[in-house]
Amino acid sequence: MYDLVLKNCNVVNENIVSEVDIGINNERIEKIAGNISSEARNEIDLQGKLLIPGLIDDQVHFREPGLTHKGEIATESKAAIAGGVTSYFEMPNVNPNTSTIENLEKKFDIAANKSYANYSFYLGATNDNIEEIKKSDPNASCGLKVFMGASTGDLLVNKYESLEKIFEHCPTNIVTHCEDPKRLVENENIFQEKYGDQLHAAHHAVIRDEECCYLSSSLAVGLAKRFGANLHVLHLSTKREMDLFEPGPIDNKKITAEGCVHHLTFSDKDYEELGNFIVCNPSIKTEEDRLGIIEAVKANKIDIFATDHAPHTFEEKSQKYPNIPAGIPLVQHSLQMLLEFYFDDIFSLEMIVEKSSHNVAKRFNIKDRGFLREGYFADITCVDMDKTYTVNKENILHKCGWSPLENRTMRSSIYATILNGNIAFKDGNFSESLEFGHRLEFDY
Repeated sequence: MYDLVLKNCNVVNENIVSEVDIGINNERIEKIAGNISSEARNEIDLQGKLLIPGLIDDQVHFREPGLTHKGEIATESKAAIAGGVTSYFEMPNVNPNTSTIENLEKKFDIAANKSYANYSFYLGATNDNIEEIKKSDPNASCGLKVFMGASTGDLLVNKYESLEKIFEHCPTNIVTHCEDPKRLVENENIFQEKYGDQLHAAHHAVIRDEECCYLSSSLAVGLAKRFGANLHVLHLSTKREMDLFEPGPIDNKKITAEGCVHHLTFSDKDYEELGNFIVCNPSIKTEEDRLGIIEAVKANKIDIFATDHAPHTFEEKSQKYPNIPAGIPLVQHSLQMLLEFYFDDIFSLEMIVEKSSHNVAKRFNIKDRGFLREGYFADITCVDMDKTYTVNKENILHKCGWSPLENRTMRSSIYATILNGNIAFKDGNFSESLEFGHRLEFDY
């Protein structure tokens, strides 16, 4: 007797496409076979719909504690589930900042009673919290976030000697936001003097320019090589930066790279229509940069897909540039955005699964997740590839209530999300018995 059997699944997993049934018991996949005829307490006939491992988003901002007018762990994790994202890593720039082990554990306590998806949280680096960083347990959380160019509060690490200590002594994976603070301030002053009140969103791409990003990302890569650190560079936004990374499989790489769905989808030509609502850090840049990132994905220089989901209220984003906060809410629609590249014959389904599930699990040593394997947790996403979906205010679940994708029609729909063996979301509705997710475990 199985708890749940998924029948007639079109599975994409570990570079293999297969038609199988999946039997689930006690939160885990117990059997994957061509036909499962055993009795089950619940059974879903998927009639050939696409089945993949649940996405693991290694970069989100859910805004709790302290910024819950923008988003909450509960609201944003439900939006994630509706988008097929079953696990996430959340960032430390909240209030208070997560720059101590004590504050980190407090966030885990909040999530235990609020997060509907599986979760982990980054410790945040500062110029002077190296002793806290040294105490980090690699098996306790996803790693250390270092803001090397944009942050709130005291999380900006802009002292070279502090960066050296971090890269030398950090016992966990280091993930970085790379923009050069000196170049950034210089550009801001130049553009403010030149344009004054006429500054607008399109200037964001040239204030936070290619050089701003490359100076910082090349510094991070150099430090990682010098000290043998494990480095994952987040949300790369320029073609030039791709030269910093090695092609090939993620296995055994100590320096890895991430591409975000918005840098793959938008370019500076979209500022005219979307303006402030695609302002983010690092900035969305030229079409040449966008295409360069896509080519790096194909060459396996970009190892992981993510969102950098960053909600702000509509009112905050409607202010005059440059007073607006940077960030875009995308976690609910990231899989559909990636599947648009499949429909356009740019990315294969196998590549999308690899970079949004398998590689995240490998890079961060996540225990028993990221793959459809017997014995692994049953975190599974089912996609209807024949049903379109139009983003609108009525179906946006992010607390902020808006998306730069509004009125855009996707060529796929999320049919169901299975989380820890339970049906969390199906056919547009959450389960009435929706349970909280699990704290992710790591195995170093």
